[in-house]
Amino acid sequence: MSIHINPSILSCDFADLRGELAAIANADMAHVDVMDNHFVPNLTFGPPVVERIRDVSPIPLDAHLMIADADRHAPVYAELGCASVSFHVEASAAPVRLAREIRRLGARASLALRPATPIEPYIDLLGEFDQILIMTVEPGFGGQSFLDVCLPKITRTRKAISASGLDIQLQVDGGVSAKTVERVVEAGANVLVAGSAVYGAESPGAAIDELRALATAHTH
Repeated sequence: MSIHINPSILSCDFADLRGELAAIANADMAHVDVMDNHFVPNLTFGPPVVERIRDVSPIPLDAHLMIADADRHAPVYAELGCASVSFHVEASAAPVRLAREIRRLGARASLALRPATPIEPYIDLLGEFDQILIMTVEPGFGGQSFLDVCLPKITRTRKAISASGLDIQLQVDGGVSAKTVERVVEAGANVLVAGSAVYGAESPGAAIDELRALATAHTH
């Protein structure tokens, strides 16, 4: 199980996006948190800014859409060239149809779940997705503390993925740091989103290397 580190640019200096993206060039993807002030109580950026981020980023974009009416809006981010598009099941009336549309447009389709949303209703649908994203904080703001109560859900999701025999990534987003990475990886995650742990470090690149080394050391 290979480890992927996808730093969240939510924690970067927005006045120097080009420089901040260059600082994480050794990461696997740049995690872009799109928030609409409806699904979550925060507002970040939409398609025009994401398109510009794509133009200047040295690595592919991992879009995390914390937006209402995902069925209508999520395909736009695949059309813009994001390599992976995560949408929240709580914001989608037809997640299978949406995932198929995202895939048709050339992006990886990822299903995101808030901390209180169980994985069990979606286990039979796993084959429709390239990734499952489990939030380990309530979505909306960076810098929150990791919710240990989400660890059993990560473990159950990994078991379901393994039982399916499918190649599906398991991403965890929220409070991931050098202090929590061991628990996250041992629970079964292999794609780690870290914001303040990377951009709050003296060297974002070194922080990425440290997280990858710690995660790899605890991978089964």
